[in-house]
Amino acid sequence: MMKKNVPDWLNSSLWSSPPPSAAVSSSTPPPHPPIIEEEDPPVTQHSPITDPTETPNDDHHTDGYDAVPSLPSADEISRQAQIMAELSKRVIDMRELQRLACQGIPDSPGIRSIVWKLLLRYLPPDRGLWSSELANKRSQYKQFKDDILMNPSEITRKMYNSTSCDTHDAEWKSRTILSRSEIPHGEHPLSLGKTSVWNQFFQDTEIIDQIDRDVKRTHPDMHFFCDDSQFAKSNQDALKNILIIFAKLNPGVRYVQGMNEILAPLFYVLKNDPDEENAAFAEADTFFCFVEIMSGFRDNFVQQLDNSVVGIRSTITRLSQLLREHDEELWRHLEITSKINPQFYAFRWITLLLTQEFNFADSLHIWDTLLSDPDGPQETLLRVCCAMLILIRRRLLAGDFTSNLKLLQNYPSTNISHLLYVANKFRVQSV
Repeated sequence: MMKKNVPDWLNSSLWSSPPPSAAVSSSTPPPHPPIIEEEDPPVTQHSPITDPTETPNDDHHTDGYDAVPSLPSADEISRQAQIMAELSKRVIDMRELQRLACQGIPDSPGIRSIVWKLLLRYLPPDRGLWSSELANKRSQYKQFKDDILMNPSEITRKMYNSTSCDTHDAEWKSRTILSRSEIPHGEHPLSLGKTSVWNQFFQDTEIIDQIDRDVKRTHPDMHFFCDDSQFAKSNQDALKNILIIFAKLNPGVRYVQGMNEILAPLFYVLKNDPDEENAAFAEADTFFCFVEIMSGFRDNFVQQLDNSVVGIRSTITRLSQLLREHDEELWRHLEITSKINPQFYAFRWITLLLTQEFNFADSLHIWDTLLSDPDGPQETLLRVCCAMLILIRRRLLAGDFTSNLKLLQNYPSTNISHLLYVANKFRVQSV
């Protein structure tokens, strides 16, 4: 007899059988990622889903992305060919691209960079518009940098220069410091005026210092972000510039710790584009992609909205409801018996888009799926989080408050394709 309250589909023979290869043609990828590797042990009635910590997976313990990549599978090669064929069209079919990308984008150089820009609507589907769109956006970002990152003394000098007579051009160009009498009262460094650029500059210093500290702690295991090389330092500078400009342009949100973790995968992917021009403008391109992602998750970072219907607590409640809908036994054990508040683990999962729960390469694979959702990444993220709970249900059901909380705050290594398959199962059931 099946265990009470366990969803029937969890006991399906699908969980103990590898996907049939003969039923899938070489030109058409399977509708979902592989379910479980062939060497996985059979699923019994007492273990509806195999515990991922006990299944032989690929090496998911590498924290960085510097490991030698494994050879692509036949499925990945086929999907890469289909993605490249779609990208070569004059007008790209976004629905088809989303369908292909949600299964995971191959790690071949440059593909993920282009696809993410398309999924985030930074690039239009019409390839003929790419050149002009990129030129306009990159020019706009340069203007943001000139206007927002300029030192107040430079702004004051610029204001002074704009009012100087042409006959004094040679004189003021050779000067380096304005005398006190030449600085307008409202723009003096000691001015407390609300419109003073210096007053605003000092108010922003605390946020800028926080951004600097957080960026220096971003992926310390990766040479791309943390190293003594000039390359790594320039990458850190780019991250800081983006976060400062975002904070200044969005005073209602500003900067909140953790935004650097969401920004990092975007910049990494775009900066590693093999096209030299795209790599050179990765900072500008990443800024607009980051803005698009934050448009869907910004409410999670606004403390005033925490208790509203769009705030982070409401989002966590929806995750709890999703778990109860798909596995009431596990939900009851966690929240009623063990009394584990979902905020203890789901807050980080949701606000940081799972960037801290998996290694970097696996996070990129998960993001392929998140960004491919035509309805936005929020609901897909919740389904993935729910799948994460169900994949370790056996250990959770056997654990108490302390052991379960430790497990959830240090999520074990797992097969990402399998995780995303389970998450997609929830989508199919809800349709």
